[in-house]
Amino acid sequence: MNYKNIAQSILDSVGGPDNVKDATHCFTRLRLVLRNDDLADKAAVERLEGVIQVVESGGQFQIVLGGKVNKVYDEFIQLVNVEGGEETGIEADKGSLGNTILQTISKIFTPVVPAIAAAGLIKGLLSAASRLGWVDSSSSTYVILFAASNIIFYFMPVFLAYTTAKALKCSEIIAMVLGAFLCYPQIDALVQDVGTKSTIFGLPVVKTAFTIGESTRVFSYTESVIPIILSVIVLTYLEKGLKKIIPDMLQIILVPGLSLIIMLPVMLTVVGPVGAYIGYGMQWLYNAVMGISPLLGGAVVGGLWGVFVIFGAHRALLPVGLNDVAVTSAIHNCGAGHNTLMCYAGSANFSQAGAALGVMLKTKSKELKQVAGAATISAFLVGITEPAIYGCNLRLKKPMICAVIAGALGGAIMGIGGASNHGFANNGILTIATYYCSDNTMGMFLAYLIGIAVAFFGAAILTYIVGFEDDTDATLGK
Repeated sequence: MNYKNIAQSILDSVGGPDNVKDATHCFTRLRLVLRNDDLADKAAVERLEGVIQVVESGGQFQIVLGGKVNKVYDEFIQLVNVEGGEETGIEADKGSLGNTILQTISKIFTPVVPAIAAAGLIKGLLSAASRLGWVDSSSSTYVILFAASNIIFYFMPVFLAYTTAKALKCSEIIAMVLGAFLCYPQIDALVQDVGTKSTIFGLPVVKTAFTIGESTRVFSYTESVIPIILSVIVLTYLEKGLKKIIPDMLQIILVPGLSLIIMLPVMLTVVGPVGAYIGYGMQWLYNAVMGISPLLGGAVVGGLWGVFVIFGAHRALLPVGLNDVAVTSAIHNCGAGHNTLMCYAGSANFSQAGAALGVMLKTKSKELKQVAGAATISAFLVGITEPAIYGCNLRLKKPMICAVIAGALGGAIMGIGGASNHGFANNGILTIATYYCSDNTMGMFLAYLIGIAVAFFGAAILTYIVGFEDDTDATLGK
């Protein structure tokens, strides 16, 4: 497969380099912002080698390429005069506030997901190895690896400061300084010392504690999610205002200096506490919804997560899962937060893999067998479902319906069994250890295993039995 030729063909089909305003990529999609959408030939792009599907959503021309997206992107970006990047710089559809919010959330959270997933994988493997007696939790190897797996969570404000600043186009370094300030040991100790009054410029530093279930946690900005995002939003407007009133020759010193001096009290007295309450409010609301019926909650997420992926709306739920991890990190013996959202999403991932497997076994088309087989492996191993969704399930319709049904059943089983994820990891067979940590009972782990088994095999069997209007090699992808 010649990736350079694919990139050139895509560029020619979307109107040439002058029509490409911006270009980024995520795990499976090349995402373009075009100056004139009418110049793009969607059908021509979909016929190109390696292209699974084209999705036009949120002001973007999204080309689903699966695992080859990085190589195609590397060639594509050399052909156009844009900065590009990984889920950064994309301008949202200005005519829709919803699209703007969704795009911004995506740009903030998507870049950190691979590191979070890797950390979750390490945590899960360490926990499983410890419980099975393969490694001593007091050994230096365990301590070092566990520390490495905690970095992304402990310093979450620093990483989110960077991605938020890049998304909002303000100073990334100053934003990271603000994030690091919130994690600085003396500041962390000051904030957690609720018995002592602290002030900055005479203003009171707000400290608080929250109760989750039977546990009470003194709030700490380390591992937090919402406070730093709100802080960088404020920083963005502050920088713009300062640049308007400060002469150009003095901006290099005064803008960052004044930004820090102003933002520190703003964070500690207003924005940070507001973010903390919003974070715990999100946690309370999520727990309240799931508390009504874990069975129903698991079924809804497990069934509809794949539908959310189609519209890109699943990324708007990432803050809920990450916030869950941050808020619960101090109340678990294993030292890391848990979340249930990704469990139920896992049911959806495995159901998409199962439906693709059903397509592979049922179809008479050699090309569709190859597409469905590759999509099954991608979704089953690492939870990347776009190739399965766009390559066969959604296009053939009935397999998608089967995946939704099986995903809902698997999610319901997880909800009943109380399955939870150790940290935050994409759902595939390679991350299965993240559901077997010291705080999870064997019953909780079995609930997850049974749930993904029902989702995967249920979707495969349903798809094979229900069938679909088969493609032929002559018409596939046309």
